[in-house]
Amino acid sequence: MSTTLLGIADDRALGGSVRVIVTRPADLIKAKAAVDKVLEAIDLAASRFRQDSELSRLNSVPEREVVVSPLLAQAIGAALRGAELTGGAVDPTIGSAVRLAGYDSDFAGVPADGAELHLVAERIPGWRAIRFDAHSRSVVVPRGVEIDLGATAKALASDLAATAAIKAIAGGGVLVSLGGDIAVAGEAPAEGWLIQTSEDSGAAIAEGEETISITTGGIATSSTTVRRWTRGGVVLHHIIDPATGLPANSCWRTASVVAATCVDANIASTAAIVMGQSAVSWLEANRLPARLVDLEGNVHRVARWPERAANSDRLPKVL
Repeated sequence: MSTTLLGIADDRALGGSVRVIVTRPADLIKAKAAVDKVLEAIDLAASRFRQDSELSRLNSVPEREVVVSPLLAQAIGAALRGAELTGGAVDPTIGSAVRLAGYDSDFAGVPADGAELHLVAERIPGWRAIRFDAHSRSVVVPRGVEIDLGATAKALASDLAATAAIKAIAGGGVLVSLGGDIAVAGEAPAEGWLIQTSEDSGAAIAEGEETISITTGGIATSSTTVRRWTRGGVVLHHIIDPATGLPANSCWRTASVVAATCVDANIASTAAIVMGQSAVSWLEANRLPARLVDLEGNVHRVARWPERAANSDRLPKVL
């Protein structure tokens, strides 16, 4: 099949891989510069791994009303919206829980193995504990609550970066992938953006992996098999079940979701892991196409996620 000549730039930011693709190669430098600016801003605003980030400063002053920047307010608003849409399955008050489980630094710095952790199942404080006024951008974090925006901030960055890039190049199309959180903007290639649905966003493009095509919106994949570590012989991962404050014990090891935005896709993919079997009816009710992989590796296609095409292995993938 005929394909579009693409411009591609690879990098690293926000603790993971970055890929920027444009349909007009001459636009790549401008697009990448626009993306970099967004990523620098979101890192300074919403990282929990930087002591100088705005989020870290907010978490350090419990019970005090703080007026935050427009960008952090947008990130907090997205996280709280995700909690409301999922009935609390995705919740930004998991900060302490994920840190106590061993994910207490940028993932590259998390030891793969370590001593036993004594974790106790305990419901997290819950998103309603946060007092947030979107109009005034004021936030009050109760004592004992630590906000973590990991489930939504990177996806929001993908959306914002794709929008910024398409404005910078004024035409054509752009795809931004941040560790597999993918957003597209502008005019897609003739064949669409062809994306490999791997459990690990860092996996090489290869035959045998399923491919889908999107033209708008975003796609996100959440998995318990990639960001994981072992403590005392127990395997842990980064997706926390708010009901227990522990890594989710799910029937799904991977969930990929397509939505109108990357943020919505990420909210849904994370929620699917936490919800377990009930995710199927929730995804169907919200008309969110999803590809769920169970613990045995069986693939379940939900809400009109396309069946695998016979020639999908031979499609010219961009991711």
